[in-house]
Amino acid sequence: MHTLTPPSCFSGASTHRLSLPGPIQAVKLKPVAVTRVRAGSMEPGRNNAVTSVEKATNIRWHDCPIRNIDRQNLLQQKGCVIWITGLSGSGKSTLACALSRELHYRGHLTYVLDGDNLRHGLNRDLSFKAEDRAENIRRVGEVAKLFADAGVICIASLISPYRKDRDACRSLVPQSTFIEVFMDFPLEICEARDPKGLYKLARTGKIKGFTGIDDPYEPPLNCEIVLQPENGKCPSPQTMAEQVVSYLQQNGFLHS
Repeated sequence: MHTLTPPSCFSGASTHRLSLPGPIQAVKLKPVAVTRVRAGSMEPGRNNAVTSVEKATNIRWHDCPIRNIDRQNLLQQKGCVIWITGLSGSGKSTLACALSRELHYRGHLTYVLDGDNLRHGLNRDLSFKAEDRAENIRRVGEVAKLFADAGVICIASLISPYRKDRDACRSLVPQSTFIEVFMDFPLEICEARDPKGLYKLARTGKIKGFTGIDDPYEPPLNCEIVLQPENGKCPSPQTMAEQVVSYLQQNGFLHS
């Protein structure tokens, strides 16, 4: 039996001895390759000059010696942004949760950025006017970019009705790591579901600027994945999640 005695820095406290069943075995850790960079060096393509970005003045970009590729090697996956867009009631949040669960069961790290959830905190100061919607999407895009850079599979679920706002988010990350998923379900199906009763309120004029009723939705022109009814029936969340997982597998996101 082996015992451990607290170090001298705890001499003023009562002493407890911990009994261990046998010799302590050394744990062998799998080595992880780390990209060597000079401390304080800049992100590739950036210089170390003090600069200004819009209202932010006198700032300088500082990089970390642990790079994106190092984090991907550690997680054994490639970080990306899966951007799920579509009308209210099209099943975006349902798909996001089903997809996150499926990937989690397969051993992959994900995080869901849900539009409604984000308006409880990060975007609580924004309305649903066009200019605030644009800012809402910009903020989510920036957060999603950070998750992807961390090596996480980030799943963003928002109506995001305007094409230019979604394209702006796409431009934040390397082209191949932005995966736009269009929930191509017709208005009548979404309105029939109406999980939050918003279509009814919009139809009676109690909500103004509601997407699909009195505010436009601009469908993607070149999205990576389109999900739609099959023979008039909506596919199950699991079926849709598996379609997205298949895309990730085929494009190398599920291994480093």
